[in-house]
Amino acid sequence: MRTRKSDYCCDMRGLFSFMVLWLLTKKSMYGSEIAEELKALRGDRPNPGTLYPALKELEKKKLVTSEREGNLRVYRITEKGRAGFEVVHDYFCRCFDDLFYEWEKKHTHKTTGSIR
Repeated sequence: MRTRKSDYCCDMRGLFSFMVLWLLTKKSMYGSEIAEELKALRGDRPNPGTLYPALKELEKKKLVTSEREGNLRVYRITEKGRAGFEVVHDYFCRCFDDLFYEWEKKHTHKTTGSIR
């Protein structure tokens, strides 16, 4: 049985839409591209039953648009989505900046600068 990161700590589903929006701030993407980018970030590829409902919800909220290109659908962030992402990004950084700073400080050797 495969061990998932969430088995060790907490469920990261609350960040899923945030991560999708972040990817779409960089460029427009097909669903399969989004899944591959998320795999690179998270270590596992989201299944279609997670990704496409999230994209549909983001579209419903007018944070993302999509259109068909041949057999594929390309997703683009909207201006509303970009503005919303910026607000959530700032909030995320305010909430977690100290956590990351303290973790790095605790796990970095002072003499070498390397992570334990």
